[in-house]
Amino acid sequence: MARNKSILTEAKQIERAVTLINLGARLQVLESETDLSYERLLRLYKEVSGKSPSKGQLPFSTDWFMTWQPNIHSSLFLNIHEYLNKVSVLDEIDVVIKAYQLYLEQMQAQGLEPLLSVTRAWRLVKFVDNGMLTMTACSKCGGHYVTHPHEIARHYVCGLCNPPARAGKGKAGGLQLAGCHGEGELAH
Repeated sequence: MARNKSILTEAKQIERAVTLINLGARLQVLESETDLSYERLLRLYKEVSGKSPSKGQLPFSTDWFMTWQPNIHSSLFLNIHEYLNKVSVLDEIDVVIKAYQLYLEQMQAQGLEPLLSVTRAWRLVKFVDNGMLTMTACSKCGGHYVTHPHEIARHYVCGLCNPPARAGKGKAGGLQLAGCHGEGELAH
């Protein structure tokens, strides 16, 4: 029976890796979230994506998540992630996968280009788990947004309620502010 269990466990790990590859995850994410060897992951990556994995370091700074549009996208993902974490009994990486798939569905439904990659989403969860980022409620709309842990919560105003002066003047696929003033957009 132990032999079957190990084969089933390996099959689940391969399925998880294939899902992550299809979502665009970097090889480092696969290494961290599966027990498969580097060589097997590399072969699997090439077989599934038809190309070699990207090289280079993973994003390691929290700064990207604090900029205006990335913050809104990251906050949407993290709200979905936190909800799934409360109501499901999935492994942590499976919560990240499901939350990211739901984030992509929301972007498609709104006709927006997703700014958050699955690798950044995974990293965001790690930053929150390590206390480097947190969620803070907006004092105007009540939505919960990604912030630094020492943000003064009483006076925090999100980027939807108080957009930067040049908001909405960027490239197509950006968030539209017309008719939206952050009224609970990301509230729990």
